[in-house]
Amino acid sequence: MSDSVVSTLSTLTTFTAGDGENLAVQDWPLAGSVGRARGTVLLVHGLGEHVGRYDAVARRLNDWGFAVRGYDQYGHGESGGPRGGLTSDMRLLDDLADMVDATRARMPEGAPLVLLGHSMGGLVAARFVAMHLRPVDALVLSSPALDPGLSAFQKLLLATLPRIAPDLRVGNGLDAQYLSHDPAVAAAYLADPLCHDRISARLARFIASAGPATVARAAHWSVPTLLLWAGSDKLVNPAGSRAFAAAAPQAVVQSHCFEPLYHELFNESPELAEPVFDMLRRWLAQRCPR
Repeated sequence: MSDSVVSTLSTLTTFTAGDGENLAVQDWPLAGSVGRARGTVLLVHGLGEHVGRYDAVARRLNDWGFAVRGYDQYGHGESGGPRGGLTSDMRLLDDLADMVDATRARMPEGAPLVLLGHSMGGLVAARFVAMHLRPVDALVLSSPALDPGLSAFQKLLLATLPRIAPDLRVGNGLDAQYLSHDPAVAAAYLADPLCHDRISARLARFIASAGPATVARAAHWSVPTLLLWAGSDKLVNPAGSRAFAAAAPQAVVQSHCFEPLYHELFNESPELAEPVFDMLRRWLAQRCPR
């Protein structure tokens, strides 16, 4: 691969969402001498983390000719809201709609916009597309939380707790050792002050209900999508991705299971992550030619 580094320093700004809440936004623009970008990739991060953890992914995308933007979701990172909280079932989807509108407004007319969502962010991005909230040109899903793998007892709790204590926040149960086979990834996650382990009853209900609702729409999928998931994922149930891939039209959705990998495909050990990046690069090259 002959790509050269074409990114500049990333910039961090504040975006005001439709309800007045502040969201932290990070941009990884292309260097001014490179010319027009092939498109813009909008990153949607997962539960308990923040978009700053995607710096290496963003710089790869820069190398391939894409401008990159990401934001900390409500209740995460440097954005407003209690950690792991949620004000309504539409909160994260409305925020993504605001971000898509704001990102489109600064892009050249006709340039493609690609959503790339990981884990809970993959669920948010997929649900956003399934509900046709805004048009996007392509979608990349990395280990999306289409099936959170709830036990019968957890399902029983979710049937009652959001009604009586929707804002109650508890530990999310994420075991950092299963993020990646690279122990440095888990160590950095646990040491990161912008990562947290909280989840509210309302957010848990959103994840539990939005996953099956999105899989149910797979047969009618029309947005070009690359679905990547980890066969050895212990943080979300890979069965959700398998079910989506089996139901979706193959002409629209390209899917691949990386059997030995853990949850964070792009943060895996280098020898495990490289095939993931290569598949993403080739798929984007087909969808967004130079």
